Amino acid sequence: MDISEIHRGLVFFGLFSLISLLLSLPQSLYSTFVVEEKFGFNKTTLGIFVTDTVKSIFLGLLIGAPVLYGILFLMNTLDYWWFWGWVFLTFVQIVLIWAYPVFIAPWFNKFTELEEGDVKERVLSLLGRTGFKSKGLFVMDASRRSAHGNAYFTGFGKNKRIVFFDNLMKTLESEEVEAVLAHELGHFKKRHIVKGMAKSMALGFAGFALLGVLVDSPAFYGGHGVMVPSDYMALCLFTMVSGIYLFPLTPFNAWLSRKWEFEADAFASQYSRADKLVSALVKLYKDNASTLTPDPVYSAYYHSHPPALVRIEHLEKLRMAQGDGG
Repeated sequence: MDISEIHRGLVFFGLFSLISLLLSLPQSLYSTFVVEEKFGFNKTTLGIFVTDTVKSIFLGLLIGAPVLYGILFLMNTLDYWWFWGWVFLTFVQIVLIWAYPVFIAPWFNKFTELEEGDVKERVLSLLGRTGFKSKGLFVMDASRRSAHGNAYFTGFGKNKRIVFFDNLMKTLESEEVEAVLAHELGHFKKRHIVKGMAKSMALGFAGFALLGVLVDSPAFYGGHGVMVPSDYMALCLFTMVSGIYLFPLTPFNAWLSRKWEFEADAFASQYSRADKLVSALVKLYKDNASTLTPDPVYSAYYHSHPPALVRIEHLEKLRMAQGDGG
């Protein structure tokens, strides 16, 4: 085992990450304080922006450095390192999913228990009807950074949490909040989360297996302008270029995501009012300044969600099929 090779890899990735951060900062600042500000979405102050950046760097060092060391260690010590590297990284990802709602998310946002009232009663009733067990119902202070609204659930096992953005709670009526949550629960009940993780693991396995071959291929390095091969350079180069070669899969991934959105909407229409989900979506599209008529070809290739009009038409058909007069 070449310890110096691992240390060189850590230093290389550290410098690479620092340069990437510095290059991306102007775009991040422009997106936040010019584009988002222009359309009235930005609530982030410069102080919050700097604090978030520092926290992200710290987390990157705290989590990323040990993970990188582990992968480089495996690359330097085992014959079938690519398999064990995949097992190791998959384990780390599962641990992070479990830890995120309790240990990571609170670093950036404040979470408070959902107050007693009509919304909580409807949410608890919905959870009872769908058989979903949650660690708690929380409201996140998303309005400190943005005017965009959303709701989601995170974690797994006993760590599952349901989270509402505070600006979503201010925009939607209680029945609309219930409908939005029913949609999110649809993703869970239809096993979209598990299927998505399985797809990610399968792609990760294929990626590590391919890297196990390319790490010893001079053509891989030379074809991308790298003259001095090394394990850490192979790892860095692969993470940079793999997205380019996977680009043809984009329309398939987008189609699958849209299919799951339709299924989640169908689930929501069974356990809440479809017309309330429609009215909630209209408000969210308006508040987020989303286009209602995207180019159909572009949308089919890139968009993870169906166009607004297509999605609403689908919900209206579900409502009529169920005899819901709304």
